[in-house]
Amino acid sequence: MSLIERFQPLVRRARDESSHITTEEATKTALILPMLQILGYDVFNPREVIPEYIADIGKKKGEKVDYAIMKDGEISVLIECKPLGMNLDQAHFTQLYRYFSVTPARFGVLTNGVEYRFFSDLDDRNKLDDQPFFRFDLLDHNDRDLEELKKFSKK
Repeated sequence: MSLIERFQPLVRRARDESSHITTEEATKTALILPMLQILGYDVFNPREVIPEYIADIGKKKGEKVDYAIMKDGEISVLIECKPLGMNLDQAHFTQLYRYFSVTPARFGVLTNGVEYRFFSDLDDRNKLDDQPFFRFDLLDHNDRDLEELKKFSKK
């Protein structure tokens, strides 16, 4: 089954069930975890996808990023989630920015379940770039977007 075929049920859910996906937790359950599964991750394996990963900053304790994806025993991707429909503005980026700087992650993703913004540290090492290098919209994507998204699959 192709990636586009695997995405179709998730796209339908995002369109048809959006009025029922009203909280961050509902967004994670209905949209974000299925997206990670489509990309090949075992969301039930805490050695692969770590929920509520602790990313303490200085003296501020209890800071947690929603998900951390492991690759070869190292944190590779941080995912900060917001409720469906929420604008992914600077305040939410700042939160991901803080988490990124205290982890060995190479990528950070800010998402509301439909829009996915992918960041890295191309300008300065271990300092998240201000602008995403890739944006994926679950409801408005093309074949090129899917090809780019494949690069973030488990394979």
